[in-house]
Amino acid sequence: MNAPTLRSLVPLLFLALGAVARPALAESADRQQPVNIEADRMTVDDRNKVHVFEGNVVLTQGSLLIKGDKLVVTQDAAGFQNGVATAEGNKLATFRQKREGTNEYVDGEAERIEYDSRNEKARLFNRARVTSGGDEVRGAYIEYDAITENYLAKNAPGGKPNGDGRVRAVIQPKNDSKTTTQP
Repeated sequence: MNAPTLRSLVPLLFLALGAVARPALAESADRQQPVNIEADRMTVDDRNKVHVFEGNVVLTQGSLLIKGDKLVVTQDAAGFQNGVATAEGNKLATFRQKREGTNEYVDGEAERIEYDSRNEKARLFNRARVTSGGDEVRGAYIEYDAITENYLAKNAPGGKPNGDGRVRAVIQPKNDSKTTTQP
């Protein structure tokens, strides 16, 4: 497997995904850590620049943890990567990563998680959920644009409805340390 290909995909994918619930930076030290992947099977097609990991896939890089049944990484002629993590049956592909400067983690899950490094966009399909701190966003489809730091949650075009087809968000009140309350 071509290590630089995967190393350049993983931090971008989960830095983008980690910011969906609210803008949050992933642990910067993670980018300096080696990428470790465990799976039951691996297939590499160097000619077409496709790497496929299957069966109990576990990817770690520093505080980043990605789990799924399958991870497919492709690279285009310009060197940009696309990654797709999926799960089988009723399971979900998941990720977890520590936020910079805090003891909080960003967690996410979906039936399919896609990332396009050229456009720096992440897409979570079907039963998608992203949490950061106490905040949570749920929907059939969540898209995050890392360049503009905007995200969208909705029913996925051609995707499975999420319950009644509505998106859900829980946004916790933030404590303002400068404000004091009086009795």
